[in-house]
Amino acid sequence: MAGQIPQRFIDDLLARVDVVEVVGERVKLKKAGRNHSGLCPFHQEKSPSFTVSADKQFYHCFGCGAHGNALRFLMEYDNLRFPEAVEHLAARLGLEVPREGADDPRAQARERKRKEGVNLLELSASFFRERLKMPEGQGAREYIERRGLSPEVVRDFGIGYAPGGWESLKRHLGEQGVAEPVQIEYGLLVHREDSGRTYDRFRDRVMFPIRDIRGRTIAFGGRVLGDAKPKYLNSPETPVFHKGRELYGLYEARQANPRLERLVIVEGYMDVVALAQFGIRNAVATLGTATTEDHLGRLFRMVDEVVFCFDGDRAGRQAASRALETVLPQMIDGRQARFLFLPDGEDPDTLVRREGAEAFEDRVTCASPLSEFLFEQAAEGRDLERLEERERFASRVLGAIGRLPAGVMKSLLLTELSRRTGVDQSSFESLMSRDEAVVDEAPPAEAPPEWADSAPPRGEAPGRGRPAAGAQASLGQMARALQLLVHEPTLVERLPEDDDWCDQSDPDAGLCREVVRLLRAGGYRSAQVLLAHFHGTPEGERLASLARKPLEMPRGVRGTELDNWVAYFQRHRQRQSPQQEYDALLARERAGERLSKEERQRLMVLLTELKG
Repeated sequence: MAGQIPQRFIDDLLARVDVVEVVGERVKLKKAGRNHSGLCPFHQEKSPSFTVSADKQFYHCFGCGAHGNALRFLMEYDNLRFPEAVEHLAARLGLEVPREGADDPRAQARERKRKEGVNLLELSASFFRERLKMPEGQGAREYIERRGLSPEVVRDFGIGYAPGGWESLKRHLGEQGVAEPVQIEYGLLVHREDSGRTYDRFRDRVMFPIRDIRGRTIAFGGRVLGDAKPKYLNSPETPVFHKGRELYGLYEARQANPRLERLVIVEGYMDVVALAQFGIRNAVATLGTATTEDHLGRLFRMVDEVVFCFDGDRAGRQAASRALETVLPQMIDGRQARFLFLPDGEDPDTLVRREGAEAFEDRVTCASPLSEFLFEQAAEGRDLERLEERERFASRVLGAIGRLPAGVMKSLLLTELSRRTGVDQSSFESLMSRDEAVVDEAPPAEAPPEWADSAPPRGEAPGRGRPAAGAQASLGQMARALQLLVHEPTLVERLPEDDDWCDQSDPDAGLCREVVRLLRAGGYRSAQVLLAHFHGTPEGERLASLARKPLEMPRGVRGTELDNWVAYFQRHRQRQSPQQEYDALLARERAGERLSKEERQRLMVLLTELKG
């Protein structure tokens, strides 16, 4: 599937499809006046707050804020990429999705490569499962038996075995026509640069396939049978696997219970599988990384309660502190986060075997609420009878409360802080309001005036001469221009034909060029469609963060603002030394970016000048 999907086709598709039918096939809806309502599929609730409008062709949840059109629903509910969601809707109407530039050989090659990678990982998972049944898998079967795993759990989690040979999987995939470079790219082979040798990454290990929410294998984890190190080994980052976004066991948990109410985050995949063996099928594990905002965003779309499970030692407490910082901004009203600390020397695997499932479930139910852990952590090691120590305690708690979204939880924590410190709640509220005012005091400009040729300092808007307000304060210069395009894609029509106005030294320059190219190719007018194209990628997260930041200017002056930024970048580029300009162009080319004809010519001119 090469080339961009034209905006006109997307508009026509959304005009012809009925969002009520699309949602109704996956969510039980009831007629409620002009709309339809039901239980939200993106978070757990007992009374319906999810509404679908046939008139507006839109859905919205008043509980968790999920909203969008039929395309967005398919992407979120079925975990589809944007092109896949378009293909799905088009198939309902018997339409073929048109592509602009569909004859582009590079785009065709990228699509073939993506499909090749997906097929490769499924082939590998099948290979590992088959080897577990063979004589060479005897040691792995004995290990599985010692861990008390039933055939049903082994089947549900797709557990297999990687033979001990150096090239077992490599030869098998080679016989299937899978080239070695592809095996390397998807983390199955290790390539030694010093010798040029390639060999299987996973050898003599019990294999745990890591699946995405749709059940497709995207990576592997392996537990060694002998004394080799490391004891546990995960796939590296690949085009389809990003450990900061994926959770082991999430697919299996949803398969066991589509209406989950709570998810428990544990440390490793053996903990997930062991708990499943005892009937606890709502555990997931991070994959060699701390819990991220992406992890929590995904979990809170499915459940209202998340329980972090940590060892009770110092390292576990430190991990819990990091988790607390990450979860605070996610705690809208109705959500719960708890912290469970296990006895010394125990992990979920050993504890559930010693105490049984019921006792472990009781521990989860009685885990410390976020509020209790917050106050306990802030008070640790402090003598609250001393005024100075009480001040530090209050400051730490107040900082955490400031990270919470506005709501009942925030108010209740302020009340409790007031009770514990003896300080009036109004005083704390005044302190928080003052801190927020420092950020938000600068009012929006009526219109951005013309500004000097000198470069504005980071964090200043054109012509302001002082830090921009609120959400703008942390944005770089290219990010300001990019944010304008995200909020109002039609502004792309004001940009020069060439993209050489981009500040090549800015980290957002590459993404800005890609957004401009995409907007022009598809003619997109909707910010939602633009974001959907980048959904599930680091670039998508960057654009989504810019979309969430409010633009501090009226719609009527945004075009002038963008013009001013482009003019500034062009003047700044003219002031670059030949060496700086040459280095910037060369860095882009070495990073794999294709330079325009004019840029290649400019590169040659600069090279001649510098050599002369």
